[in-house]
Amino acid sequence: MKAYFYDNLPGDQRLPHETQPPAPLNPSDLSALGVLYYRIADLAGVDALAAERGYKNRDEITVSPGQMGDAYEAKVKSFFAEHLHEDEEIRYVRDGKGYFDVRDRGERWVRILLEKDDLIILPAGIYHRFTTDETNYIQAMRLFKEEPKWTPLNRSTDLDANTYRKEYVSQFLE
Repeated sequence: MKAYFYDNLPGDQRLPHETQPPAPLNPSDLSALGVLYYRIADLAGVDALAAERGYKNRDEITVSPGQMGDAYEAKVKSFFAEHLHEDEEIRYVRDGKGYFDVRDRGERWVRILLEKDDLIILPAGIYHRFTTDETNYIQAMRLFKEEPKWTPLNRSTDLDANTYRKEYVSQFLE
């Protein structure tokens, strides 16, 4: 895992876009935003974390042009639209690389590079987005507390009143 402030300059979203000079962040910086990071070398470790946190269901997704065909570009663009979920988002990277971007207290983008054996937990209500890196490939396990669902709510002023957003803000941003 590598985390840093994202410059958000125009250009290919799949490139690193690290601010200059680089401003690295560590897991404790991320946990202050509610983002939890783990390095887990095997499925037994994932199973233990799943049991501890009550994740009952899981599936796997491969995001790549080879797997998704013509739908790949549109799907990656939709993942990159800033959004929130009303559930935790848990991803364990099995192969490949990708970036999760989250906002800090000052609304700056923080970019988190995840690679094989990295697991991230984003809290419900956090604005975020995702993209593959320039290799255009990631295989990830998605974990869920209940039945698998993935409903993105794209950022809007209407979401300021969303219960999950309000809880996230009061717990991590105020």
